[in-house]
Amino acid sequence: MIKPEERRNVHEFILLDMAVKSLQNDYDKLGNLKMSVVYVKIVDDLLKDLRSDYFNKKRMLAKQKIEVVKWIHVDEYFSDVVLKTPGEDVELRYAKQALKTKVEALILRYLGRE
Repeated sequence: MIKPEERRNVHEFILLDMAVKSLQNDYDKLGNLKMSVVYVKIVDDLLKDLRSDYFNKKRMLAKQKIEVVKWIHVDEYFSDVVLKTPGEDVELRYAKQALKTKVEALILRYLGRE
């Protein structure tokens, strides 16, 4: 079983993970822009901050013996996350659009625009 505070930490970890992966994916495409030097600097700084918090959150979850095992594609709207916990494995369902919106809000918060 997973406690509410642990679930909140898992949720934050998932958002940080998705934000880092999304920005890394977009990073290669920044070189094609006219002002790529500016954008690359912004994204570099943003990734540095996100990665730092990501690894801190990952360490915190490891101390609580919680680990994200895998993602399961349910359908076009939902995905499940399988967590390994000290007791039994837990499966959490997430709406893909809601995660996307939360990741965008997280990135904007890190940029200081929200």
